[in-house]
Amino acid sequence: MTIKTFTFNPFQENTYLVYDHTNEAVLIDAGCISDTEKQILKRFIEDNNLSLKRVINTHLHLDHQFGNKFIFNTFGLKPEACVEDEYLLENVVVQARSYGFQVEEDAQALGAYILENQEIKFGDSSLKAIHVPGHSPGSMAFYSAHEGVLFAGDVLFRGSIGRTDLPKGDYATLILSITKKLLPLPDSTVVYSGHGPSTTIGYEKINNPYL
Repeated sequence: MTIKTFTFNPFQENTYLVYDHTNEAVLIDAGCISDTEKQILKRFIEDNNLSLKRVINTHLHLDHQFGNKFIFNTFGLKPEACVEDEYLLENVVVQARSYGFQVEEDAQALGAYILENQEIKFGDSSLKAIHVPGHSPGSMAFYSAHEGVLFAGDVLFRGSIGRTDLPKGDYATLILSITKKLLPLPDSTVVYSGHGPSTTIGYEKINNPYL
């Protein structure tokens, strides 16, 4: 499995393009907002002859879904996310402007809901969906036991955790999600977060002041 990381938009959000030897790929959190960012992503997919099969969201906060409409318009794929975050698609233009972004189009509607323990398959690979609410009610992490990697969205960061002061965030729920569902994973599991550098489960067990 190959993981290509793009850091997009002023929030420095990590967008992950994951693919295997079959060249089938899944895109996690399309955060591209500028025309330049959109073309960088499109060009990488085309230059590497990748066949994009799925577009999945760890959650639907603005900075993680900016590029969903572009992906639909370009590749014909609708995003997939947890139903509990679908409310975040409402009034995206107004939301964006409150942060200083000029977004002229409504959010791209979901094509499917991601469920707890669902297998996200592409090529000869798969990722298991893990529901980890707290940062948002529909936050999902995507885990590959075979590859030893976890895409954690904004739930767990190197030395930190996701913020819980946004609407429908909850600190106690987030801590429970992490301790019950993520920390039991092998210590060697590499955690790819929604912002910042990667880490490991073992490092966070020892060094994360919130856990």
